[in-house]
Amino acid sequence: MASASSDLLGSSTVSKNSLQQGPNPSEIRSPVQDEESSMSNGHYDGEPSLCIAVIGATGELARNKVFPALFALYYSGFLPRNVGIFGYSRKKITDEDLRAIIEANLTCRVDHHENCDDKLNEFLKRTYYIDAGHDNKVGMSRLNSKMAQIEGTRAANRIFYLAVPQESLLDVALPLADGAQTKKGWNRIIIEKPFGFTGLSSQRVTQSLLSRFEEKQIYRIDHLLGKDLIENLTVLRFSNLVFEPLWSRTYIRNVQVIFSEETATEIQGRYFGNYGIIRDIVHSHILQTIALFAMEPPVSLDGEDIRDEKVKVLRSIRKVDLEDVVLGQLKDTSGKVDRYTKSMTPTYFAAAMYIDNARWDGVPFLIKTGIGLMKNRAEIRIQFRHVPGNIYRERFGHDIDLDTNELVLRDQPEEAILLKVNNKVPGLGLQLDASELNLLYRDKYDTEVPDSYEHLLLDVLDGDSHLFMRSDELAAAWNVLTPVIHEIDQNRVAPELYEAGDKGPINAYYLAAKHGVRWDDDW
Repeated sequence: MASASSDLLGSSTVSKNSLQQGPNPSEIRSPVQDEESSMSNGHYDGEPSLCIAVIGATGELARNKVFPALFALYYSGFLPRNVGIFGYSRKKITDEDLRAIIEANLTCRVDHHENCDDKLNEFLKRTYYIDAGHDNKVGMSRLNSKMAQIEGTRAANRIFYLAVPQESLLDVALPLADGAQTKKGWNRIIIEKPFGFTGLSSQRVTQSLLSRFEEKQIYRIDHLLGKDLIENLTVLRFSNLVFEPLWSRTYIRNVQVIFSEETATEIQGRYFGNYGIIRDIVHSHILQTIALFAMEPPVSLDGEDIRDEKVKVLRSIRKVDLEDVVLGQLKDTSGKVDRYTKSMTPTYFAAAMYIDNARWDGVPFLIKTGIGLMKNRAEIRIQFRHVPGNIYRERFGHDIDLDTNELVLRDQPEEAILLKVNNKVPGLGLQLDASELNLLYRDKYDTEVPDSYEHLLLDVLDGDSHLFMRSDELAAAWNVLTPVIHEIDQNRVAPELYEAGDKGPINAYYLAAKHGVRWDDDW
């Protein structure tokens, strides 16, 4: 990957502006344009057209996530009616074949049943397939020409979703930059995680991308950051006076970031392909969650202002000590020993992290993430300090942790905001109890939660970048994890095996106790 990047960079001798120029759009009207004219009316002529290309259109990610999210946005009216959807891959199929592949995976949400079939047919009619062939330069030129036919003479904007493996990223991104960008509007590219295998390889890929694209064009997507849990981090803190004054080392004792998956279906493709859970989940989702939680108040809600504050947090995270890390690996129950014993790639990771700044000095951030565990769980748990000189302390017995106030932001198993408080049990005498004030989304909001891909794709369309990693954030995250990854590799640290459906490695509990933290046992 690094050598390919180097070769491609070495062959480039022209300026950035000239590299972004693609073939001139054809001025000759085509049957596609005639079809567009017959479907449109005068209202469309003044609107910028939008073309969205999914690179790797026949892959699992595109079929199961990207195209369904695009259709949901189209149904809801977030995409213009004159949008053009393009699938791009090397398979020898036709427009109708692609439409059949997409249709097989499309369903309308519960609140999207009105005129669902009509909307679906409209969406499919606006979907086209481009055969990439064996040369992406030729394929991207073909894609550009087809897009130009749809766009006509209007102002035009383009989004390119690169649903391809990291090893193929530059093979498609660089020809795309040279041959498929419009000059009549903005161009944006979406890149899937993991973002490199090492800090060095990630840096080389970033340099290659920035030689062709501007930073504002690049959207590094992590679908886990499209959850309401993540958006609620800043809303809860910055729009409620009751929480912001408490958001520091003065009142917070520890923070737990927990993400677990019950299913293990992605093991072969994602975790045992040498990337592992550290590069796939911790590098992006976990560290971005910590950055959004711990950042200082941004100047505004502008994406760049928020990313400026996030990168400060990432740069302040202390080097992770190998003794503060627990690795685990899901036991193989299929009999295919090669899949596990020949690889030490972890499927579970727990660690204690510290942020060395004035707000968070000394507060442990305990993270725990893994697959094949007891249940699907995604939450941020904030444990507050004990009440100084608590006059009710004796009422809680010897376990003083029982009187700890907690704030829990939960996405799974069900979306909720929970606040643990101490109160008197009704009746005679003075008996105290720790109760939860809860906001369950299913009880409060009678609406179906959109998929995270819908949320993030809409952000790309709107140019909202705050949930996407900037290049300096990417580098800062690698600086946090690279030293401990090197230690793990050099010392050949063997992960602790755990059973499917279990709580994970027992050493995670010793790690928490070492830092004065008790994990919540609701696994």
